Amino acid sequence: MGAIRIKSVRLYFLPVETRVPLKFGPETLTHVTCARTAVTCEDENGRAATGFGETPLSVQWVWPAALSYSEREDALKEFTRLLAGAIEKVSLAGHPFELGIHLQKEVLPELLKNFNTAHPHPMPYLAALVCLSLFDIALHDAYGVAKGLPVYKTYNAEHMNADLSAYLSTDAANVSFAGKYPEDYLRPAASPQIPAWHLVGGKDLLTADELTGAEPDDGYPVLLGDWIDSDGLKCLKVKLTGTDPEWDYRRLTTVGEISIRHGVEWLTSDFNCQVYDPAYVNDILDRLMIEHPRLYGMILYVEQPFPYELEEHRIDVHSVSARKPLFMDESAHDWQLVRLGRSLGWTGVALKTCKTQTGALLSLCWAKAHGMTLMVQDLTNPMLAQIPHAQLGFYAGTIMGVETNSMQFYPEVSRPEAAVHPGIFKRNNGCIDLSTVLDQPGFGYRVDEIKRDLPEAE
Repeated sequence: MGAIRIKSVRLYFLPVETRVPLKFGPETLTHVTCARTAVTCEDENGRAATGFGETPLSVQWVWPAALSYSEREDALKEFTRLLAGAIEKVSLAGHPFELGIHLQKEVLPELLKNFNTAHPHPMPYLAALVCLSLFDIALHDAYGVAKGLPVYKTYNAEHMNADLSAYLSTDAANVSFAGKYPEDYLRPAASPQIPAWHLVGGKDLLTADELTGAEPDDGYPVLLGDWIDSDGLKCLKVKLTGTDPEWDYRRLTTVGEISIRHGVEWLTSDFNCQVYDPAYVNDILDRLMIEHPRLYGMILYVEQPFPYELEEHRIDVHSVSARKPLFMDESAHDWQLVRLGRSLGWTGVALKTCKTQTGALLSLCWAKAHGMTLMVQDLTNPMLAQIPHAQLGFYAGTIMGVETNSMQFYPEVSRPEAAVHPGIFKRNNGCIDLSTVLDQPGFGYRVDEIKRDLPEAE
């Protein structure tokens, strides 16, 4: 058993520019702010340990709205500052699971309520959760550092003060979590090399006739075929509109034809919450099955076509999941929403560390106990944010590796981290390699070896 107590919190904002635009849903990302925190804690023996957490404040993903980008980003940064101040005052001592649940259930709701009362444009819960995630990740890292253990070796009876029944309830299926710990549901990959999914954004160039001459000349590929050949890719995730079925169908078939020519094995389609009628997805899948059966067979799963406000939009999606595995992403804020999703016909969960490490693991455990399939999806995580993300993909036992695309959109920003962890920031033979982090304390960042100049702490 073990516990840590928060002693101090530092917060940094790191601006990042994309080399090419990333389009998903109705918006396009050209720059993002990454929020990083250093949380110093003390364990029950008085040992001090500092843990790090980081996540992109991906405005377009967490807060789709007509409100300007700058207004939304400023609000996210302001809320993250408020969280840092509130978390530094938390006196509770415990395992990171206990602290993470306290932050998510006690600190976050009150802070968000007060924030939205004072602002004319209320911030969505998903945005607030992403702002919280870096602090939650840092607590897990700090505990591992304090104990001299990799984070994933601390999710068991030896270190946790309560089993999963303290967090997950028995349900109508009579699945009990008594005596169970996250370690019981983790399935480490057989090798430190795990398959990497490449993202085909809505503005990504597919063929040479799309070139305009304005593309970056920075030594990295631009065209999809060149990316596949350069990185040995076997898995592609295709961003679609969810509002233009003909465009979506053409996009899938064009990407599919390129994929076949270059030896890609798997595809997935991501409609980014823009679909309201399952027939939209079904019609595309059925047409693919008839006209391009090989491409249909290559689609491993379908990701989040429907609005992420699951409780408001309780769409029965059994007809889609009867055709292909259907994965929740934006909807899966926590395990209770995963439970609701399963009742509506969703068959899989796309986990993300940007919704907190604690929450991702609880969703993982609930989903696995109920026979759901898992994937780990990216938030275009660079720098330190890539490392917990990649490890979740390694340990979760996913349907196929992990999505990882920061090397497509801003590879140079992670150069200091890549010097220490080259395998995590470069895809080789279609995989990333986690050898440098798996046996290290905490998340294995090795921050002292990373030569990065940080801005002044907020």
